[in-house]
This record gives sequence, structure tokens and C-alpha cells, in this order.
Amino acid sequence: MAVVQANNLLEDQSQIESGPLSLLDSGPHGTFVGIYDGHGGPEASRYINDHLFQHLKRFASEQHSISVEVIRKAYQATEEGFFSLVAKQWPVKPQIAAVGSCCLVGIVCGGTLYVANVGDSRAVIGRLVKATGEVLAVQLSAEHNASIESVRQELQALHPEDSQIVVLKHNVWRVKGLIQVSRSIGDVYLKKTEYNREPLYAKFRLREPFKKPILSSEPSISVHQLQPVDQFIIFASDGLWEHLSNQEAVDIVNSCPHNGSARKLVKAALVEAAKKREMRYSDLKKIDRGVRRHFHDDITVVILFLDPNPTGRGSSAAKGPMISLRGGGVSLPHNTLAPCAAPAELVGS
Repeated sequence: MAVVQANNLLEDQSQIESGPLSLLDSGPHGTFVGIYDGHGGPEASRYINDHLFQHLKRFASEQHSISVEVIRKAYQATEEGFFSLVAKQWPVKPQIAAVGSCCLVGIVCGGTLYVANVGDSRAVIGRLVKATGEVLAVQLSAEHNASIESVRQELQALHPEDSQIVVLKHNVWRVKGLIQVSRSIGDVYLKKTEYNREPLYAKFRLREPFKKPILSSEPSISVHQLQPVDQFIIFASDGLWEHLSNQEAVDIVNSCPHNGSARKLVKAALVEAAKKREMRYSDLKKIDRGVRRHFHDDITVVILFLDPNPTGRGSSAAKGPMISLRGGGVSLPHNTLAPCAAPAELVGS
């Protein structure tokens, strides 16, 4: 796991949990990875970091398994919980209604990989091609960013009466001219019209009240059976993917030792960010957070290395040590890559 801060307040949060995926000793067991890329402030991403996994464990206990439905319920419960927090804080802190977060989750359980996403974080698997020895990048997550034509079409189909549902503003497509992502946790001001009014800042307020939510918290969920050729999975916030392609990221991870590979990815992204501004990486590191946001976003990377023995993928988390790691819990020094104290290799169950 590696994290680098660009905003004054670190808006990215992340976690790795390996061991029980429910409240029951009988299982299921596996590995959970979460990347929570906040916007408008850190409150939503912190809330997800504190609550989503607990909701997942509760619903998994009820069903005695991990499933698409369990994951969907965990997202919904997290969204509803954050709505309740906004309702309580609205009288004294109304701007919390404009805080939200992307939410990318990966769960490896019994040789099955579940990937769920709202927003534009991304999960990419490195898959070995035996004939050539190459490791190819395969994107696992669907993204919800208005820069993608299919996302704009989806929004237009959902809101046919609104010609301004997506607006090209300063060469960037935005939902209602305000936000790039079409799905998120939080962003209550675009989901409940009663929070799109004074005393919310004018820049967030729409001219007309809306009758149905503009943004959604419904995750895109995919299920994959892991194969022996699957080497590792990169989970990262969009701060990484703004500067590295899927294949570039996979090539970097594949070419370096497991230990420090997440940090190496972050550094590669920062080197690219510096190049785009015709400056040196060493000079970029000297820029204070806040100002640095003009050069790159907060970046969080988690790399999950998969057990080369497929039969071990169903049992290693049950037998191995439990792991619980959080990223983004503290503000980080402005001139470091600040990798979290993660193990050299986390083997997927």
C-alpha cells in the first residue's frame, strides 16, 4: 500500500482486511481491499473507511457467504448511514452535503474475485500469457465518469427532460456542470433536493429543484473466477490512472520485487505528472500540499499479489494471520511518498 497527498486534507482513504469476512467463526474468509477517493472534503471517504467493511461482515453473516447481493447491501447501508450523518450536521455544517467519495472494493474469497465500484477508481489485474511470458493488463472495474461517452448516454437516458444533465465545461464533461463522477457515496446535494438550497454555497446550488436523484450510489459489480495465470491486482484511485495506463502500471509491478511495488507505482505517476509540467520529480516533491493539487491528485495504491497455487486461494486467509491496515488516516508530510507500513506481500486467498 502506498499513499501520496496533494490536497490540504488527504481525501483518499483505503483499507486492507484479510481474515474473516463475516461476524461468524465459520466464515467466509478472504481478503478485502477498499479504495475510497473523496471529493469536497475527507468526511465521506473516512465514513466509508469506518463503516463499509462492518456492513459487509454483517450482511455476509446473514447469508453465510459473500455475494453480489451482500456487497450491494453494504454499499446501500453505507450510503444511508452517511445520509443520516449529513441530516444531523446540516444545521451546523451544511457544506457536508457537497462531500462525497468514489468507492472501489475488491474481495477475494474461495478463488472468486468480486469487484465493486462507484466513481472512477480502478482495479486492473496482471494476467500471464504463457505462450509469450508477457503479463497483460485487464481492467476489472467499470467507471462512472462523465468523460466516458457511455456514461453520458446513461445519464441522458435517465434524465431525458434535462438537456443540461451533462455539460462540457472548460473542456471537461461534468454532471450538471458540477462533478465528473455520475455515481458516488455521499454528494447528497445531488441526490436529495432538500439539501440543494441555502445555506449550501451558491456554486453547488441548482437553479431548479430536481424530482429524482441526479447521482447514484448503485455499484457496478463484476465476478471473476481467478486462474493460475492471474498474478496480481492493482487497486488505485484515479490519481494514479491520470498519469499511467493500465499496461504501464502492470509492467512496472511485474518488473520489480513485491516489496515496494506500490511505492514504485506512485513514484512513476509523480514522475509523469512532473514531466507534463516540464519540471523535475525532485522539484515536484518540494511543493506544499494544497498547491500540489494543481499538479496531481491524492494517489492511493494497493497491490494484491495472488497465490500461485489456485487451491490455496480458498484457504490461506482462513489459516494465515489476520491483517487489518488503513491508509489515509493521518495527514502526510508534503515532501514524501509516505507509504503505509504494509507487509511486503499480501497473498490473496
